[in-house]
This record gives sequence, C-alpha cells and structure tokens, in this order.
Amino acid sequence: MKEAQGELNMGVVVLGIVGVFTAFFYFTIWPMIRQNLNYTTQCSKAICEGCPSGGCQKVKCYTIKNGVKSEPFECVWKG
Repeated sequence: MKEAQGELNMGVVVLGIVGVFTAFFYFTIWPMIRQNLNYTTQCSKAICEGCPSGGCQKVKCYTIKNGVKSEPFECVWKG
C-alpha cells in the first residue's frame, strides 16, 4: 500500500511540473512566438519603399486592405 501511495504522489508531482511548464510556455514564450510570426507575415505582404542610399537596415512599409492604406511600419530591409 505504501508503495502504491508513493507512486501516486510521484505522479501528482510530475503532473504539477508539467502544468507549470505548460503555463510558462503558454503565457511567456508563445506570445513572443506569435508576435514574431505576425510581424514576419505582415512584412512579407507589405509594400516597402526602397532604400535610396543602399545602406538601410529598416525601411518604411505599408499594406493595402480593401483599398485602404495602413499606417506605416518598419520592416528589415531585404533588398
């Protein structure tokens, strides 16, 4: 009986640790990943102004949705 109770306690501890890691991922790491994916997708669909001097790191870009131009935002220059 003591052996079975010890295994149950260990199972509860493991479930608790898995829950803590899951919560950490969901509330800390996943929002950063999602934000980076949204930013990358937004920049890949954007219309960007060229870099006239050729030495730009970031350029001003915008998107057009339903004929309406979005607010300008910066994207890393890939040109």
